[in-house]
Amino acid sequence: MTILFAISCVALGMWQFARRDEARLEMTRILENFDSTPVSLTDALPALDAFNADEKWLPVTMTGTYVAEDEMLVRGRPRDGAPGFEVLTPLRLPSGAVFIVDRGWLPTGESQDAPDHIPTPPRGEVTVVARLKAGEPSIVGRGAIPGQVATIELPLIASMLAQPTYTGAYGVMTSESPDPIEAPPASVQRPQLDEGPHLSYAFQWILFAIMGFIGLGWAIRNEWRIRNADDPKEIERNAGVRAKKALRSPSDAEIEDQLMDESH
Repeated sequence: MTILFAISCVALGMWQFARRDEARLEMTRILENFDSTPVSLTDALPALDAFNADEKWLPVTMTGTYVAEDEMLVRGRPRDGAPGFEVLTPLRLPSGAVFIVDRGWLPTGESQDAPDHIPTPPRGEVTVVARLKAGEPSIVGRGAIPGQVATIELPLIASMLAQPTYTGAYGVMTSESPDPIEAPPASVQRPQLDEGPHLSYAFQWILFAIMGFIGLGWAIRNEWRIRNADDPKEIERNAGVRAKKALRSPSDAEIEDQLMDESH
């Protein structure tokens, strides 16, 4: 049982080390890509389904026309403790393909099912700079009302648009030109460079594994003493322990216990 416990603790420790490696890799991507010079969308994504994880947060630039009538909301997107939505606006490129642009965040409105107002995107040709992110997986059991999606599941969005659509990645808007008539939704916040507590958790799990063997050793030793209480050597050892206790000064707790006994 102790061996199984130790193996489980070590496995959990290794999992925390792996989580830390993932967090550090994400930090590296932020440092290398977030503030880099924008590249052409077609250079970063040569195919509609192309995306390299190391391109996350890489700024890309593209020119096209927003398809405002196909705009949709991503529900369940809290920000700073407030519920809200992200606004996804398809951008039709000169090639005819569509790229999904996350134009930003809006708070939940009075109706709770949508924002009170969605700013209108610029009309006509617009140049957009956005940072790449991978699409999100579907969540079983989570649905959405018409005009909304539960997650940024790009293949699903492509099927809803019924047009050639980039499904490898979407873009979190950084800027658009010309400027929109209305202030755009709140831009996505810069990710924090934080690897989290994974390292300390890993060491804790390994310490638990070591403590398990220490506890096993103590239990074995205690059991041995109980079974060999009549052994002359054990009797002699116990007598020596009692003699040492008699020679040392009583502790405050022992004095208090003695006074309590005498009072009764």
